[in-house]
Amino acid sequence: MGKFAELEKIGAILPVIGEKSALLVTGTDKPNTMTIGWAMASVMWGKSVFVAPVRKSRYSHELLETHGEFTVLIPSGDMKKTIAVCGSKSGRDTDKIAACGLTLEPSSAVRVPHIKAPGLVLECRVIYKTDFVEEALDEEVREKWYSGGNAGDLHTLYFGEILAQYEQA
Repeated sequence: MGKFAELEKIGAILPVIGEKSALLVTGTDKPNTMTIGWAMASVMWGKSVFVAPVRKSRYSHELLETHGEFTVLIPSGDMKKTIAVCGSKSGRDTDKIAACGLTLEPSSAVRVPHIKAPGLVLECRVIYKTDFVEEALDEEVREKWYSGGNAGDLHTLYFGEILAQYEQA
């Protein structure tokens, strides 16, 4: 695939994530998956990059800190039940892969496996990370997304260089 085709595909994934959400997998010994409904994809530092926000309280945050790699499945089929389970249960307490009947396969460019299901797979290596700073957030954003039960539970942005991307049937 030529560089232009790759960039075209990156631009096309964001509306799909906003509409359906996606599944991120990280960890190698005991991989965990989580739902992501927010994301960014772009070109930075001359690389195709996928940016995944993960709250510090999440088990996936711990695994990303340890492993520094992740895969993303942007499903092309209906995975509403899986998305709901993976967005409401913690990998600390539940094997969400087993609970959802998901199958993992080895990835080609990272050690973290990917979910075998119809859709677009991205294999990413973290090349940068940064934490949200509460004082820097717009007041309206802070009030809507980081108050009540989420107070102080800010996201880390993981910038993953896309090392491989492919569609699965």
